[in-house]
Amino acid sequence: MKKLLAEFFGTYWLVFGGCGSALFACNFPGAGIGFVGVSLAFGLTVLTMAYAVGHISGGHFNPAVSFGLWAGGRFSAKELLPYIIAQCVGAIAAAGTLFTIASGKAGFMIDNTKAGAFASNGYGAFSPDGYSMQSAFIAEFALTLFFVLIILGATDKFANGKFAGIAIGLALTLIHLISIPITNTSVNPARSLSQALFVGGEPLSQLWMFWVAPILGAIVAGFIYKNLLQDHSEA
Repeated sequence: MKKLLAEFFGTYWLVFGGCGSALFACNFPGAGIGFVGVSLAFGLTVLTMAYAVGHISGGHFNPAVSFGLWAGGRFSAKELLPYIIAQCVGAIAAAGTLFTIASGKAGFMIDNTKAGAFASNGYGAFSPDGYSMQSAFIAEFALTLFFVLIILGATDKFANGKFAGIAIGLALTLIHLISIPITNTSVNPARSLSQALFVGGEPLSQLWMFWVAPILGAIVAGFIYKNLLQDHSEA
């Protein structure tokens, strides 16, 4: 239960901090943080929670990461479903909090015909810069693959684990710097689910891609690291 609570709070913080920065601070008149600020916010959520609760649950905060660690031999298959449920519940709770806060401003509404509405992910007409489904799939697959490779490498028994959280947080920052214009950046099915549920419409119907591409990329990364990169000698 402690592990599941850690995943709940970690994923909550990721969605609240990352999507919250996109909703409230990105385009604030005269002082907006822009894409760079949102990218940094997502990275900081993972970095801070990796040190806060990573020692309890492993600090996944992302169903794709859980699948990648399983494929890499670092995580038990029997724990996959409980972790994913905790992550999704945490993400949805955070999105609910964001919706409640946003609703306190006069005139607030979610326009589900607009790309990036309520920090949702999308492709085609719902990509921030109009990228196709194929482009979005490739981006989400490749970026999640490298994200999981970085996680597996930074947390390897031969690596300096004290700095793992920094490497992982900066990796997520870089991923957002690359892909916000493409898909509004997912690489995390729970994060995509939480926002799409509140937006509905086409962003919700496109949600499948933001589960399939990241999870496939993560699984490939797990197998690559385990079979091609990992040092199997004794520590």
